[in-house]
Amino acid sequence: MGDFEKDVSKSGEISSSPQYSDVEIGTVHETTKNGDSALEFLRTAHDVGELTPEDERRLLRKIDWMIMPLMWCCYCLQYLDKTLVNYAAVMGLYDDANITTDQFSNLALFFYVSYLVVEFPHGYAMQRLPTAKYLGSAVILWGLVTALTCLCKNYGALVATRVLLGCFEAAVAPSLILITSMWYKRTEQPLRTGIWYLGVGTGTMIGSLISFGFQHYHSDAFTSWQTMFLVVGLVTIAVGITVVFLLPDNPMSSRLTPSEKVWAITRLRSNQTGIENTTFKPYQVLECFKDPQTWLLSLITISSNVPNGAVSSYQATLIKSFGFDSKTTALLQLPSGAISIISILIATYLAGRFNQRGLNIITLLVPGMLGGCLMAFLPSSAKTGKLIGNYLTNCIGSSLPLLYSWVAANYAGHTKKNGKRERHSISERVENEEFLDLTDRENARFRYRL
Repeated sequence: MGDFEKDVSKSGEISSSPQYSDVEIGTVHETTKNGDSALEFLRTAHDVGELTPEDERRLLRKIDWMIMPLMWCCYCLQYLDKTLVNYAAVMGLYDDANITTDQFSNLALFFYVSYLVVEFPHGYAMQRLPTAKYLGSAVILWGLVTALTCLCKNYGALVATRVLLGCFEAAVAPSLILITSMWYKRTEQPLRTGIWYLGVGTGTMIGSLISFGFQHYHSDAFTSWQTMFLVVGLVTIAVGITVVFLLPDNPMSSRLTPSEKVWAITRLRSNQTGIENTTFKPYQVLECFKDPQTWLLSLITISSNVPNGAVSSYQATLIKSFGFDSKTTALLQLPSGAISIISILIATYLAGRFNQRGLNIITLLVPGMLGGCLMAFLPSSAKTGKLIGNYLTNCIGSSLPLLYSWVAANYAGHTKKNGKRERHSISERVENEEFLDLTDRENARFRYRL
């Protein structure tokens, strides 16, 4: 490796200026108590030579295969588990649990309220504890809650499981954003964020097929929707255990070779955001809330994603209201997942290729707004048009990975990044809660009041 130096800020975060472009391996003789964990690792590391473009491509592929499949699994199951109630709504949940339309709407509300309340505690805990282990534990716990939902036979029990589900699932998106920022350059983050966010589209398609399949299952012991919750919950627990043992907490503790660990750290010097710091710094939280960028990103999240509440919680009910039976309703949700996958891949690739997150977000809003208008203003007899409108609204949710990567790339300081991630996640939950006020809860068709 050539002759270069590293500039370390007084807070201990790794930073880089135009004058100081790299770290001289083995020359970091002292680190501050509250410094970035990568500094301590580099202090004892040996010179590993220059990272060539070919070596970097090989390293990037290895990192991708090591962490991306597990990250995708986590987000896919997070979306699938929280939306199982959407599929259960057309599989007999109303009659079996003796709930009303208004109570079903409240199940979504309780989930998002609990999600919102625990965001900041999760952010603090994620900084103090090993990130991947914390994420895996959360996956196991919400998998257990999902499995236990099969025992719910009344409104109160369903509320309890939805509250607990929201508490545990709240750790997912912030954890994945944090892990992404530990491993990837800013230009690499939009596409990688989009890859694990594909869990929304794939989760929708998997949920549709699972719902269709279990509607053919009949038993005296469990109804079809109860069996669905039990099976998916057990799968989630298995994935959570896998995450605990296989997903690395950071580059320093990963299964990479010693030289690859050094390269994984030093290649991110241009990010100027650090790798990991377990010391909670209150002043960075204050900086986060004083930063206008924080409020602008939160405003974008809230204003652009209100329809996401319809897609995640009420899509089956909406489609069935167009006159389809339960089995057909399940299959008609497959195109929603496909549109989500296609729009995410295109938008995140273009954002990373041309560094245009904002323009791609605006572009995704156009078909989403068109879809909302079709659902709101077409006559009841125009089932095909309303169905197309429902599919187009999925494009709006595809803007979230771009917002996530914006947060990961633009905030330096581990505590500040955590604070912004939690603020962003809170905005996302608020938008879903706001959707509940845009629906006629006493009308089983849940038609928009736009």
